[in-house]
Amino acid sequence: MLPASLHPFEYNTGSSRLENPRFVLGLFLGVGVFGLAVAKLGFIGLGLFLGLFFMLVYAYLIFRYPVIGLYTIVAFSFFVLGIGRYVKDVQFGLGVDGILLFTYLALFMNKFRDKINWKPANKDITILSIIWFAYTIFELFNPQAQSVAAWFSGRGISFYMFLIVPLTLLFFDNHKKIDFFFYLWGVLSILASLKGIMQLKMGVDSAEQAWLNEGNYKTHILFGKLRVFSFLSDAGQFGANQAYTAVVAIIYAMSTKKRLVKMFFHLVAILGLYGMLISGTRGAISIPLAGFATFFILRKNKAVLMAGTILLLSVFVFFKYTNIGQGNAEIRRMRTAFDPNDASLQVRLNNQKILKNYLRTRPFGGGVGHGGVKAQRYLPNAFLSQIATDSWYVLIWVEQGIVGLLLHLFILFYVAIKGGYKIMYRIRDPILKLKMSALLAGMVGVMVASYGNAILGNFPTNILIFISMALLMNTDKLDTPLPATETLPAANKPGTK
Repeated sequence: MLPASLHPFEYNTGSSRLENPRFVLGLFLGVGVFGLAVAKLGFIGLGLFLGLFFMLVYAYLIFRYPVIGLYTIVAFSFFVLGIGRYVKDVQFGLGVDGILLFTYLALFMNKFRDKINWKPANKDITILSIIWFAYTIFELFNPQAQSVAAWFSGRGISFYMFLIVPLTLLFFDNHKKIDFFFYLWGVLSILASLKGIMQLKMGVDSAEQAWLNEGNYKTHILFGKLRVFSFLSDAGQFGANQAYTAVVAIIYAMSTKKRLVKMFFHLVAILGLYGMLISGTRGAISIPLAGFATFFILRKNKAVLMAGTILLLSVFVFFKYTNIGQGNAEIRRMRTAFDPNDASLQVRLNNQKILKNYLRTRPFGGGVGHGGVKAQRYLPNAFLSQIATDSWYVLIWVEQGIVGLLLHLFILFYVAIKGGYKIMYRIRDPILKLKMSALLAGMVGVMVASYGNAILGNFPTNILIFISMALLMNTDKLDTPLPATETLPAANKPGTK
């Protein structure tokens, strides 16, 4: 027997609700406020009303389904820095902090009458993120640190990992939610690539031109040719993130036999690789090279490993020892990444020698947010703010010393090695094995590329990496038998030749 609340003769329909005076009064009040706002403020009033309506609907949905907050962070991380080119003097980066805290609030309110089950978040990756964040807090008391504002600007080094890892472990507890994460990532990557193609073919818009005029043209217009940056922070981040996405998309496409899904992720990969090329980011080429090398090892198949090695060596030989395609500006610039005598590389090596002498007696570095030219905003005359760090690992070394660098590398390699072990020897579900292989291969590619550029610490790559790290450490929860209709195509099964 149906409960009273679901009985067809007692269920309140939309028309029956009109009999409720409070509902009718609220409806008329809402219509009245909307009409008054439009009459007084015109299109501005309409925009404010629609914005308020959207915020109320979003708040309702996130309080009911807190996982929406995590999806929102993924989407917002793609656009957050690009928005700053159009709206000045607003710290949109704080929006990520706000959404994260709001998501935690929604989680608490959603479970207000129940006790939150934190057991899924009780993982080693959570403990490591807490240790990493605690070390960053400790850096506030570093005697070399001179600015709390600079520390706050560099909080993303550990703060986002500290908050995102537990949310991922709590929310992404089944294949459907993880698949939606991949689809959302793919759609956002396509949009980024299309925007980049627009910049290349149609030119930049007025806001983007103003951003270039602020001094960014020095690194984004080389020999009269634009290094495409899309709506991301810069060309380096755009190229690396698109290469990262391409690796993940190609491997993820192997996990399904659905033709439309395969076509979608192949499109993501093709546009991602093209985005890497037009960005002119030389170091990004290491992401597919290292990423697919990792994937071939994870497959534990001699034939696959041999074929993959030949393919990767062919790509290396193409760029290193041939002049094929030299007339193409994108290929010509990528080729310089394989030149050990490249002038840019020599400048970086010289900078590292200078920093090595400075940091010899500073095991905890110069303070979070104090390294590189970005620190000139807070410390215009400081020694460390006069030297470009370029590499992500050099930045960690400069700001948090050799102690911080070793801790950071330990966390990255711990996740990579343990994740690889799980994929190769523990995961039974072949579909999950491929999904995790995609995440790990992409992560290793980013780890390698981060030696040349500060990729790992910027949006959206950092958010994607933190989610990936949590998922790789949560495979025991996800490794469950799937329905027969979701079995892996025979050609993709491990050991298949």
